[in-house]
Amino acid sequence: MQTTPIIDAFKRVLGESNLAVGTRQTEHYRKGWRSGEGEALAVLFPHTLMQYWEVLKVCVEYNCIIIMQAAKTGLTEGSTPSGSDYDRPVVVINTLAMDDIVLVNDGTQVLSFPGATLFKLEKALKPLGRTPHSVIGSSCLGASIVGGVANNSGGALVKRGPAYTELSLFAQVDKNGELKLVNHLGIDLGDTPEEIIGNLSSGNFPKSLPETSMKASASDYEYIVRDVNADTPSRFNADPTRLYEASGCAGKIAVFAVRLDTFEVPNKEQTFYIGTNDASVLTRIRRDILTQCKNVPEVGEYLHREMFDIADVYGKDTIISIQRLGTDSLPKMFALKGRVDAVLNKLPLLPPYLSDRLMQFGSKFFSDQIPSSIRTYRDKYEHHLILKMSDGGIEEVKTLLAKLFNEEKLDGDFITCNEEEASKAFLLRFAAAGAAVRYQTLHHKQVGDILALDIALRRNDDLWVENLPEHIAKHVEKSLYYGHFFCHVFHQDYILKKGSDAKKVKADMLALLDSRGAKYPAEHNVGHLYEAESNLQKFYKDLDPTNTFNPGIGKMEKHKRNCSCCL
Repeated sequence: MQTTPIIDAFKRVLGESNLAVGTRQTEHYRKGWRSGEGEALAVLFPHTLMQYWEVLKVCVEYNCIIIMQAAKTGLTEGSTPSGSDYDRPVVVINTLAMDDIVLVNDGTQVLSFPGATLFKLEKALKPLGRTPHSVIGSSCLGASIVGGVANNSGGALVKRGPAYTELSLFAQVDKNGELKLVNHLGIDLGDTPEEIIGNLSSGNFPKSLPETSMKASASDYEYIVRDVNADTPSRFNADPTRLYEASGCAGKIAVFAVRLDTFEVPNKEQTFYIGTNDASVLTRIRRDILTQCKNVPEVGEYLHREMFDIADVYGKDTIISIQRLGTDSLPKMFALKGRVDAVLNKLPLLPPYLSDRLMQFGSKFFSDQIPSSIRTYRDKYEHHLILKMSDGGIEEVKTLLAKLFNEEKLDGDFITCNEEEASKAFLLRFAAAGAAVRYQTLHHKQVGDILALDIALRRNDDLWVENLPEHIAKHVEKSLYYGHFFCHVFHQDYILKKGSDAKKVKADMLALLDSRGAKYPAEHNVGHLYEAESNLQKFYKDLDPTNTFNPGIGKMEKHKRNCSCCL
């Protein structure tokens, strides 16, 4: 196929400045944050919803594959091309420029355009004393609201569960290959795509909306997470109760807007830092709080000592950057780093990963970022829990912890954190994921690949501390554990030994998880790293019968469906 007419058509819609072509110009957008890379004809940057609609029409007209992309913070290669074995030209549409947010119903709900970030929403809601559906750490990296909904993002907030809505505006390609715009926002915006998009873009609709029976959040999650005796996980990617149009779509449709609930900011919050050498103590805390306390935690984050050490050293520059520059500047910094790396890694006289080496070297000149009280716990205890309670839950948990550690004399202790201790504890936890990657990057000559899994254990699984069998353990250099403890969702990063077969180790690891009744991935879409379960495959095919959007995810086929050669 001649590609020049396609490029010319994109230029007519976007102009040359909002279009990237060529290997070097598109490289940053064709590579995943941790792994994954593929070919693409072009990367498009629409700035308005109407431009977005028009470039989708061009893609469908010229039989292109469409890959939706926002901040590209996912860990499973789900928002970038994968390989070069597609049967049609691949076009990446980056949505970050379309970042409008509209507050409705006095701020109790929000309409988010496809590129709006969680951080921007946090700032918009702050004067109203409200907060988003998620304030996960990755919001500091510019994670988008729609991306969270599309990828089943769970985040750290125990009460609110995964990002979820049944109210959205999206475009899809039907079984006849025709592009359709579907308005399920619960707002009358007109009849034609042009009317709907025009009215939404201009704000020409009432900001006080009638109630609807459709959900705008996972409002039942607190009941689910409290059921600690259930033999199933609390949340996971293929959960059929969380797959609905935009929610869990993994880029199989083009989302224009989502409608989501917001939440009241607590009057008071208190963070507790808990350490123990007996994992059963943390199990006891989780079960007692979820079954006996009136208040569920705001956040409950687990960190193993070895992960503490990696984050402490290899995430130090991240902690410093957030403190000194604020979260608002980080998305631009990481995007700039990606573009710089793309250039520097091609220069043969420079060592690989030069930017990481320089940042790691520079961090050594800054003072210790961890408060002495928390560092003392690092030395004394193997297992760490960062627990944030609000309002009435503060005294409940303070009483519970005093009972467990002072009266029952269970192994461990806790700190009632001051502001600095709480801030540094959560920054350390946030830095964990990137620190694991940094460690593997800087030691690539000594160690093998990094195998990153996010898993959901059964809610009644008390044996959450992993004991790897010898046939797997012999391939692992470091096992790094951290996660959302009350949801029983864990991130497990394995730095493999040099020469170990990552695919074989992963297969053995997943077989072990299957035997335990775990689900994976827990809070990222399957991307190109996991095989989608049958119900998830059906969901994808129903959304995208021609396989136009993001083909190949979930280990599914990349070729076009419902075309003449398949009939």
